[in-house]
Amino acid sequence: MRLTLGNKESQNGLFEKIIERADFCPWPATSGRITRHHQSPQSRPLYTPEERVRRDTTKWTLVQGILAPLQFVIFAVSLYLVLQYLQTGEGLAWAHASIVLKTMALYTIMITGAIWEKVVFGRYLFAPSFFWEDVFSMLVLALHTAYLLALASGLLSADGLMYLALAAYVTYVINAGQFIIKLRAARLQSAKDAPASELSGAVMGAAE
Repeated sequence: MRLTLGNKESQNGLFEKIIERADFCPWPATSGRITRHHQSPQSRPLYTPEERVRRDTTKWTLVQGILAPLQFVIFAVSLYLVLQYLQTGEGLAWAHASIVLKTMALYTIMITGAIWEKVVFGRYLFAPSFFWEDVFSMLVLALHTAYLLALASGLLSADGLMYLALAAYVTYVINAGQFIIKLRAARLQSAKDAPASELSGAVMGAAE
């Protein structure tokens, strides 16, 4: 039995070495593995204690908290106007105006979000904790920008523009879902860290 366990441990060690050598992912910090110089976001908390303090004290957290629901309200109204046009053929101007307004709101939250990320994590985009959210945000931004370019150049018909807007809105909903999941993870982390902080404070108080 001991020999069998020893063989299994040796095989597991060899297997891990093979995986490490075969892993050619160009983004080691976000690929789910740990290297000598990078740590994967899965193995680090969403916020370090220092990052949490910066998050809680910067004004840009409040700005994001205001802009996110505001953008969603604009999105909901715009979605209704777009679907109404596609169904009835009426209200095209209102639909266009709402999509442009939604795009402007997106640009605003992207710029302020990058500033927030710089303050909290030290980089404007692609911080490990929000790497894939930022990557998908680029797709959202690209589709919204494509709509503006198509509208200005007349490359698409009215229906084509509406369907392009719907594609942009689908990616927006997915991206919003990503950030909601991260928000929930942050709350769970805070709830988990709170008892530990209280216990540490109690121990320090008792020691004094």
